[in-house]
Amino acid sequence: MARHAAESQKVSATNIAHANDPGFKATQVESFQDFLARAAAGTADETDPVFRTFQKEIANSPNGNSVNLEVEMFKAAEAQGQHEMALSVYTKSLDLLRTAIGRKG
Repeated sequence: MARHAAESQKVSATNIAHANDPGFKATQVESFQDFLARAAAGTADETDPVFRTFQKEIANSPNGNSVNLEVEMFKAAEAQGQHEMALSVYTKSLDLLRTAIGRKG
């Protein structure tokens, strides 16, 4: 989940960086749920990227650019929250394991 959030943040940053480029098509990362479903189904192979990206199907600006800064900023903030949650769950899981084996902190 933390890797997915990092990849989402990277894609949003790339989209924002190209917000003024004529003809640039914004991309997004598949949802984490879609990734889990694909991984559970075993449909991924060695040539598949870990997280798939695809172009967004949204209206273009007059110069052909499809980046929406408001949406990208929201997605970046959402990815940050997802990353923080994943790290929190990881940290708490490690704390539980340490407690279970008798080591504290």
